[in-house]
Amino acid sequence: MTRTFDPIELELLWRRLISAVDEAAVAMVRTSFSTLVRESYDFSCVITDQDGQSLVQASESIPSFIGTLPETVKHFLRAFPPGKLEPGDVLITNDIWLGTGHLPDITLAKPIFKDGKLIAFSATTAHAPDIGGKIRSPEPREVFEEGLQIPPMKMIAAGKTDETLVTIIRKNVRTPDQTMGDLYAQIVALDVMEDRLRTLMANYGLDDITDLAREIQGRCEQAMRLAIRALPDGTYRSELKTDGVHDTPITMKLELTIKGDEIAMDFAGTDPQVDRAINCALCYTNAMAMYGVKVCTSPNLPNNEGAWRPIKLTAPEGCIVNPVFPASGGSRMLIGHYVPTLVFGCLGQIVPERVMAACGSPMWGMNQSGVRNGRPYANMFFYNGGMGANTQGDGVTCLSWPSNVSSTSIEISEHIAPLRFHHKKLRSDSGGAGRHRGGLGQEILIESLSESPIAVSFLAERTVFPAFGIEGGSDGAPGELRINGEKTDPKKQYVLQKGDTVALGTPGGGGHGDPRKRGAAALAADFAAGYVTDRAAYGR
Repeated sequence: MTRTFDPIELELLWRRLISAVDEAAVAMVRTSFSTLVRESYDFSCVITDQDGQSLVQASESIPSFIGTLPETVKHFLRAFPPGKLEPGDVLITNDIWLGTGHLPDITLAKPIFKDGKLIAFSATTAHAPDIGGKIRSPEPREVFEEGLQIPPMKMIAAGKTDETLVTIIRKNVRTPDQTMGDLYAQIVALDVMEDRLRTLMANYGLDDITDLAREIQGRCEQAMRLAIRALPDGTYRSELKTDGVHDTPITMKLELTIKGDEIAMDFAGTDPQVDRAINCALCYTNAMAMYGVKVCTSPNLPNNEGAWRPIKLTAPEGCIVNPVFPASGGSRMLIGHYVPTLVFGCLGQIVPERVMAACGSPMWGMNQSGVRNGRPYANMFFYNGGMGANTQGDGVTCLSWPSNVSSTSIEISEHIAPLRFHHKKLRSDSGGAGRHRGGLGQEILIESLSESPIAVSFLAERTVFPAFGIEGGSDGAPGELRINGEKTDPKKQYVLQKGDTVALGTPGGGGHGDPRKRGAAALAADFAAGYVTDRAAYGR
């Protein structure tokens, strides 16, 4: 018999579910070993139904994992149907095409049983501090160069840890304690979600969550379909160029078709995959495209399976947003973070008030590895550019988008790495001029204090093609990377000696509207704060 829920009961259940995944996220942060989880919040927690369909995600989850994580659970189910699962199992993989598009993201999932019946999964994805291979950069040509590949398998079988797998992981990474510590923190989160879900079911007399999932997902699907139906039918196209590799830009194209209450997206015409690690697996492309549609149609709708059902996506096999094995993809966000902007380019033609100018993203990062006190180490630090302006106001300064990964603080960075930060400050005039100004980027000057050489690589884009303005707004300032004062290619790996310096200038966001229409008070505040020094950019 199908159970129904009155609005008050459903809201109480929904809030309990959110509390369960949020508590799991807090537990993961508190028990993690690396700054990627503890400081940058580069992870996600979800509960799915027994079929791997997402039900609820933690508030701190990043947009890409919200889309990829439930799909990985479905891949787990293909490898391990219910008959091959038992209580106490924990599944693991970092497969590029089944996971998030690059090896450092490790996904764990735990089947949840009640009275011998599979009823749900708790699942997490987190960015590991190291996965072996060449340090993360755009340089690798094949996935084999990028580190340890873990196929879908059981890390824990019926409560017993696979110590052989643990030994293999520890042997292949530069940070064995941190990498395994974070994996165990993920397991803590899985257990918290399982425990809280069991308590909720007991409190409300639920034998399983089938009816609850159907109700929540169905309501979200209905709301998304209504939001899509409110848009005019038609086919809309956009394209853009990225900095690319070998001084050759990459062209990305999107055709978005609205028909009734459904949206279809097609990336036909996008450039082919390349022999560098900027290829973006379809799982990541799909997640970023869904995110772009959702924020333009129904941004406050919960993120679960129901919200995605009216949206379909295709991309030619072998193109850079759907690469084939053995393509490398460690720096896939250098392509993937452009996907929501392509979606905005299409939907902005019919709902311009819902989109913003281009952002100073993809998010920037510096990966470094070396030997300290006789032990190898590796660290990843994120640095954000400015967001694009929109009809409502200025772009936010130094904020990650479309990811919501946090910047790593100077204090933490200097504590865990032999680096000195001479300054970290806002970048004047980097936000594109407009009636609403683009968000500012930042300038960071870093010096190596290491007695031994440090290998560094970067995740950096918009050094050639800046974040564009819209509705008459100006472009943001392009990004810039200098090593020992000399402008360098951000897609190559470098070796720093003691005393060498790295200067990063992250891109600013694009402006929105005619700069001459910017309010006098707002412009005066910009000059007073040092955000703007060029009066000519505003026709003053």
